[in-house]
Amino acid sequence: MIDHWRRLDVTVRDLALGLLLAGLALIPALGGHGTQVGDLPTRPMDALGFVVIAVECLPLAVRRRWPAACLALVSLGFAVDQLWGYHTVSGTALPIALLSAAAHLGRFRWTTVAVASAAYVPLAFALARRGSTEGVTGFVTFYLALALAWGIGAWLRQTRAAEAEHRRFVAESTRTAERTRIARELHDVVTHHVTAMVVQTEAARYLTAAPERLDQALTAVTDTGRLAIADLRQLLDLLNPDHGAERLPVGSLRTLVEQTRRSGQPIEFTEAGTPVADDVVYRVVQEALTNALKHAHGRHTEVRVRRGDVDTFVEVATDGPKLSVPAGSVENGGAPGGPVSLRGSGRGLAGLRERVSALGGEFTAGDRDGGGFVVRARIPAERSS
Repeated sequence: MIDHWRRLDVTVRDLALGLLLAGLALIPALGGHGTQVGDLPTRPMDALGFVVIAVECLPLAVRRRWPAACLALVSLGFAVDQLWGYHTVSGTALPIALLSAAAHLGRFRWTTVAVASAAYVPLAFALARRGSTEGVTGFVTFYLALALAWGIGAWLRQTRAAEAEHRRFVAESTRTAERTRIARELHDVVTHHVTAMVVQTEAARYLTAAPERLDQALTAVTDTGRLAIADLRQLLDLLNPDHGAERLPVGSLRTLVEQTRRSGQPIEFTEAGTPVADDVVYRVVQEALTNALKHAHGRHTEVRVRRGDVDTFVEVATDGPKLSVPAGSVENGGAPGGPVSLRGSGRGLAGLRERVSALGGEFTAGDRDGGGFVVRARIPAERSS
């Protein structure tokens, strides 16, 4: 019932308020017990009184759609109501119209305040000429009561505007966070596989004299391409609004290490603790191995993962000279017969640092003593999956 009422047009709902107020004004027992400004003698209901009630109540139907027109008509009806002394309950429509105008009027709000205030002055003089005993104090008090209704409406308008601004801020923050997450997933999925394919293809150029090894290298390229396509499909499914998954599924670390080995990277892998599908742990190792393929292809790499009850510790170290990975291009030897030139954006390590820090962990990456490059991460075990 409530949902059906909310689905109705706002004019229909506001008309119901006006009809309710008009119905109360027509009840004989309530006659002469409405708003009284000027304290003029109460006049019995007649044909003009019915018109006054209609002019005061029915415009409430458009109080949100056309608040200025509503206020003007209700004010006119209220003035006649008080000058002729009907004093109907429908006089309550005036503070409602004022509140609605303050809350919903888009432009000329201060102009409306000035015009309404100016119109109140001749009404007070007209009531005084008709014998009103209200006095200046009474008229000022009633004006302040109307100003209070306007102030409540203005407060409602500001509250709605603040809520709308907050919703826009939350929506924009959510979109930004989602774009960042998608960029990270794309970087993690695409960069690793494509880097492996580039390195494998570069190595295959120098294996034309060894058909068996060439066939193995091309097979590795094909397998890596298939993995890239499969991961991209999973990511596209994840981006589908109808997809129920919250993140891209990750594989096992041993599978990742084995795939990198097929790309020509000698890796020593040790894993302590119960193996589990840790999203962040997987991404740290994946990015570190991707950098090893880019900047130190063919050099010995050690991957150590130790899972504890509280934290998971990851260390990926690559031998060789100091290999700090800058944001620009890097050229390092390693591919058979010549160097492999690959460009790094620096986005991967920065994204990992943000991921790990967001979980309350620690992340470092840089040159290690004696040469080479090392990536270390401490990830809270209960939050890494």
